[in-house]
Amino acid sequence: MRTLLKAALAGATLMTPASAALAQDKVELTLWHMEQPPHRVQRVQEVIDAFNAANPDIVVKQEPQNWGEVYAKAPAAIAAGQGPDLLFAIPDFTPILKDIGALNSVEDFVKELDAKHDFVDSAVEAYSYDGGVWAVPLYNMAMNLWYRKSVFQEAGIEVPETWEEWKAAAEALSKDGVYGIGLPANKQLYTDQTVYSFMVNGGATEIYNEDGSLRFDNPETVASYRFYADMHKMSPADSTSWTWGEAEACFSSRSCAMVLQFTVIATYDTQAEGDAADLGVAAIPHAEGQEGHNTISYANAVMILAKDEAKREAAEKFISFLLEPENYGRFLNMEPGLFMPVTADGAKAESFWSDPMVQKYKSQIETVIQNAANGRLFGFTSGRTFPSIAAISAQNIIAETLQNMVVNGQSAEEAVAAGQARMEEVSKQ
Repeated sequence: MRTLLKAALAGATLMTPASAALAQDKVELTLWHMEQPPHRVQRVQEVIDAFNAANPDIVVKQEPQNWGEVYAKAPAAIAAGQGPDLLFAIPDFTPILKDIGALNSVEDFVKELDAKHDFVDSAVEAYSYDGGVWAVPLYNMAMNLWYRKSVFQEAGIEVPETWEEWKAAAEALSKDGVYGIGLPANKQLYTDQTVYSFMVNGGATEIYNEDGSLRFDNPETVASYRFYADMHKMSPADSTSWTWGEAEACFSSRSCAMVLQFTVIATYDTQAEGDAADLGVAAIPHAEGQEGHNTISYANAVMILAKDEAKREAAEKFISFLLEPENYGRFLNMEPGLFMPVTADGAKAESFWSDPMVQKYKSQIETVIQNAANGRLFGFTSGRTFPSIAAISAQNIIAETLQNMVVNGQSAEEAVAAGQARMEEVSKQ
């Protein structure tokens, strides 16, 4: 027994009073984000490891979350005193935490970062209201139409510009076991995103009037839903339960000739043929009589929830580290083609453009960035922010409206009217 004890002590690391004090002095930060795919988690960890190594007095750890749960989970965790110190966000999520007093304005910090890196103005504006700035912009995302050039060429199809051309293309490509297009109809964020991408190309960009009342129920919204439902008839039957991954898989397997997605580059490169010259990406077609090609676009950000001063300072140091050009590109390229820079120096960063996948699909990524210039986001399009959009988004009412059509058989008029009633109901809660 004495021999075993001596051996154990010999192999142990003794904690001296000095080392114990050093360990206690370390500031620990918990980061929640919703980028669950393993390769994204791995890249985030690589960036975290680099930061921790450069800042031995701070330890950042990540805890990936689920978009389907975080709207309810985050407020509950905060109320229980178990919330994160940093939390990734989209504009319609942030008001939920602001309204429960979980956020302090980061306006001064954002101004400091802006002076150094030059933020895209719209990225900051999405988080600026009620006398403060409530999150720090990190990256942008925009929806696009993805297809294979060879498939279009073999079918004699040009890239569609209008809804009429788009529907004709989907019909022509729906043959031999292939679905002309893959569109979700799940009551989930992905469906909110794709439906709104139809709406902004159908003249239904605004869902609020200037006085804050809802104008979701209007002829343009009805027409957008009707057209989406028509296009959805050429999607796989299981698309009523799709999230983003199923759409990418359908495209990669050639089961879907077209999909609406932020990016398909990683799955196309690793799970399909990976021929960059054949991968097509285009702006989303618009309704007849409409001008320009619009899309949904998200300026994703990070909220600082930590209240302790030492933790807030450490959180700012971590965010500053992420936005440094030599680190920023590696962070963005956790999913090449999906996360676009929101700073002027980040858009030119060698760390972004030197990534092998970005180099391989450079033309597609340049098109994604170009299309993002026409990005819109429901509830954030009129120069004002309406906090009730958080509840509407949290309950996926835009997607629910579509489900009432494709699953429950309602007409577009009935579903949109019911959708407005639901939006008004949750806005009062």
